[in-house]
Amino acid sequence: MKYLGAIMALTFLSAGESHGPAVVATLSGVPFGHKLDLEWINSQLALRQQGYGRGGRQRVETDVVQVLTGLRRGLTLGSPLTLQVDNKDHRIDLAPALPNVRPGHVDLAGSVKIASRDARDVLERASARETAARVMAGAACQSLLREFEIEVVAHVLALGGIETDQPMGRGYAAVCESPRDARAARNSGEFATINRAHDPALKQAIDQAKAAGDTLGGTIEVVVVNLPPGLGSHNQWDQRLDGRLAQALMSIQAMKAVEIGLGAECAARPGSKVHDPVHPAAPARGRAPYTRASNNAGGLEGGTTNGEPVVCRVHMKPISTLMSPLPTVDIATGKPATASTERSDICALPAAAIVAECAVSIVVAQALLEKTGGDSMDEVKRNLDGYLQAVRSYRPT
Repeated sequence: MKYLGAIMALTFLSAGESHGPAVVATLSGVPFGHKLDLEWINSQLALRQQGYGRGGRQRVETDVVQVLTGLRRGLTLGSPLTLQVDNKDHRIDLAPALPNVRPGHVDLAGSVKIASRDARDVLERASARETAARVMAGAACQSLLREFEIEVVAHVLALGGIETDQPMGRGYAAVCESPRDARAARNSGEFATINRAHDPALKQAIDQAKAAGDTLGGTIEVVVVNLPPGLGSHNQWDQRLDGRLAQALMSIQAMKAVEIGLGAECAARPGSKVHDPVHPAAPARGRAPYTRASNNAGGLEGGTTNGEPVVCRVHMKPISTLMSPLPTVDIATGKPATASTERSDICALPAAAIVAECAVSIVVAQALLEKTGGDSMDEVKRNLDGYLQAVRSYRPT
């Protein structure tokens, strides 16, 4: 995941579900002198493996981060930071062929692309096991962002058509007022919800889907608080922060739509009910020189942060592997068949919330370092302090 002009770049070196003995992520551009919170990274990796409705893989793997390069005595060196978790299951050569492609998965499109008659050749690299790398890298970025009092929190808004909270509603307010309390509430349950009142209904929905051999998706909200204005850019299409966030979120397996702020609802309202009035009063929260009466923009205008919390929502489709499989074809023979079944989840939405949180954290950390520059954490902090002083002086006294 690399953007033109980015200070921080992310590379996944190896990440198939059963493809190799390890999942590896390399972060380039982390400044010297950050005390990397390995306990935090491990806690995020653990959350990625939890949630009601998960399948058998989570009983196989126990992800614990190993630092291969870029760290000395707990501090980042400024050189590439290489993080790894082991794969206990790496049996790709022994895994059976999979010609009965699954509707909704990359099986058929990927096999056609490479002219293979065995979907096993593409499905392992497409596996969501790869998200362990995103979580390692994203949690490392969260560790860095927290030195600047920037918090990123994701939570489940809806699961299987059951709304657990309203976008920009109670969950949003809870995250803004106390992101750590919101995270603690989310982590105390099995569904990654902040408002826990609907958890029994969510459990029932997943149990019913499991009994029917079906799967469920839903909606995740990610909120970033205490960002300075001016991250991202309006100058080039590929530097716009909203576009970069959308790409990071849409690239997560099974995601089908992304919204920023009010999102699709903007298309149904007049401009007077969409755009956020600006008030000259002293800022009540955040680091912006002015306040907003609302945050329908989701903290981003023209691809640039405006000082309000950044709010993204991402919509996840149901997982493609069904225990009551759909009709398909056998690509080895071309004849009608029933789709293959693989070890899978009924619902991975709570785990996907952690992946989304970490994906957003990577992009936000990139944008922060683009704005501040600096080879060391001390230099980055000096640069950010100088910029924030200029921002504060922007509003006439």
